[in-house]
Amino acid sequence: MIAELAVVAAGRSTVTDLGRLTGPGLGLPVNGALDQYSARVANILVANDETDAVIEAMAFDIAFAPSVDILIAVTGATMDVTVDGCERPMWEPVPVLAGQEVRLSSMTGGMRTYVAVHGSFDVPTLLGSCAPDTVIGFGTTLADGDRVALRSTTPAPINPYFGISLFNFEVDRPYFGDTAYIDVTDGPDIDEFAGTSGRLFEAPYTVSTRSNHIGLRLSGALPQRVRSDEMISRGVPVGAVEVPPGDELLILHRGRGVTAGYPVLAVVTSTSLDTLGQARPETSVVFRRVTVEQAARDARVWQDRLEHLRERVATVYACIGATGLAPAASVPPVAVASEN
Repeated sequence: MIAELAVVAAGRSTVTDLGRLTGPGLGLPVNGALDQYSARVANILVANDETDAVIEAMAFDIAFAPSVDILIAVTGATMDVTVDGCERPMWEPVPVLAGQEVRLSSMTGGMRTYVAVHGSFDVPTLLGSCAPDTVIGFGTTLADGDRVALRSTTPAPINPYFGISLFNFEVDRPYFGDTAYIDVTDGPDIDEFAGTSGRLFEAPYTVSTRSNHIGLRLSGALPQRVRSDEMISRGVPVGAVEVPPGDELLILHRGRGVTAGYPVLAVVTSTSLDTLGQARPETSVVFRRVTVEQAARDARVWQDRLEHLRERVATVYACIGATGLAPAASVPPVAVASEN
């Protein structure tokens, strides 16, 4: 039997991974899951490598049914998760039998939800990544009626009396609220804003409806550049807080081009990039200034948290004799302030 998911309702969903890390060296954006923490946790919970593909569902309901028994995990923005109409938890492994319909509905408190399946998905890749790139037209965008192949599957451990899993790994869950608190380090052009750079931290900004995976646009009190000369286009990192002409700040995210010509006032830390990935339009954004040393400490805490979860998951699966569920991969290194 072919192992696949039949997409019943696609909403706005794609198949992605952690991104095209070799892309920037060739002039391509890194792309990938905008909330890296949630995507990694989803894969860890089903004993995948953290770089494996996941479904990223944005804002709208989705539904699918597998042709074989599978193990899934749903993380990220809060949604109601049901299997054949029965409520199931997020942030835990959930077994699904062949033919059962999984439905995610009523997204709240965030913008993107992630679905991992043990064995992951068999989809096209470019430079080792399946991350969609809207500029070059690459990627797997799901549509109603699609069938997505699974690389391999392992029947999930199921409680014979209730038909549900008995796992609760007590995952540390991010907070998705009306206000996003974003840590930034000083950017290379902060001196060009003289005494007005502090405006970034004085009052909240608001996420614009024109925001996307390339960058978030924010309205609020803008710092004023004291120089008027034109900047030469140069390489910019994911997380760069730019001050272009006009009335909005621009924060470059994972779909950004690798070069830009606007002054960079600050750079969002790697951990706060995940928070930005869940910021929906009209969310208030409060910036907090941190040192590079603090950003590095936060990144290590983030990485340790994932490593400890991976160890717990591997131990539990080994103890219950789930031999088909291989231990999850170790956590790849995390950049201190931003990626590529």
